Amino acid sequence: MSYKQIKWMILLIPTLTVGLWEYVRHQFLLPYISMDLGNWLTPVIVYVVSITLLTRLFLMLERIQKELEHEREAKAAFESREKMAKELHDGIAQSLFLLSVKVGRLEEQAKQDQQLDDVYSIKKTVHEVNRYVRQAIADLRYDPNANYALAMNESVTLLGQIRRIAKDIPVRIELDWSIPDDAFTEKEKVELLACIREALFNIQKHASASQGWIQGNGHKKCWNITIRDNGKGFEMNPFERKDRYGLKIMRERMHELNFNMQFRREQQLTVVEFTKDGEML
Repeated sequence: MSYKQIKWMILLIPTLTVGLWEYVRHQFLLPYISMDLGNWLTPVIVYVVSITLLTRLFLMLERIQKELEHEREAKAAFESREKMAKELHDGIAQSLFLLSVKVGRLEEQAKQDQQLDDVYSIKKTVHEVNRYVRQAIADLRYDPNANYALAMNESVTLLGQIRRIAKDIPVRIELDWSIPDDAFTEKEKVELLACIREALFNIQKHASASQGWIQGNGHKKCWNITIRDNGKGFEMNPFERKDRYGLKIMRERMHELNFNMQFRREQQLTVVEFTKDGEML
């Protein structure tokens, strides 16, 4: 029932009730009910009707008003996020892009002098900051009104975040997850999500894959997260290449949390695996 229909019913029901009562009273009940008693019964009948019929309508009206307030708040928050995302894009993101171009030129000049360590360190930092700024822009531009109920219940979980990231990339990702959310601390969720996001971005940008799989099994003390894709894979150890900053950052994150990370080829698939306690499930 719409807001307009509820409003009209609240206006019409008491009026129709009084009109119907007065008609029945004057046509059929005058020999049995005095005028004074009938006058007293009129407000009582209106009150009873209001309690029995209009209470539910008022509750529905209040619920609709709350939903409208939530939508207005969500719209205001979304507009604020859009504004912040635009400011990030116009300011930090573009500055980082220009900085990366300048670092690239510096790298070409430094090759002649064989002094590349500082340049690689700067490039790694710029690469990492640029990636996370762009992801922050994407997160800010995510519509909070979409799948509102799902977002309220699931977006705060690691599984909910993984589902959203997997949906945003053009490669088909199959997800099989049975690890309870309380198996991770908040810091672990943030770090694992960053590594899973990096792995999915690599599938999209570098692997030329048409299919990916994410599997999570285990419990609080011991779990295993495996990300596979059917892409072109790699020829040499990617951790030995100076330009593969993303993988190195992933390994550093896992090392800081005392988790294990493996990167390998297995049955024509590229596999990234994160484990706790080093136990394979």
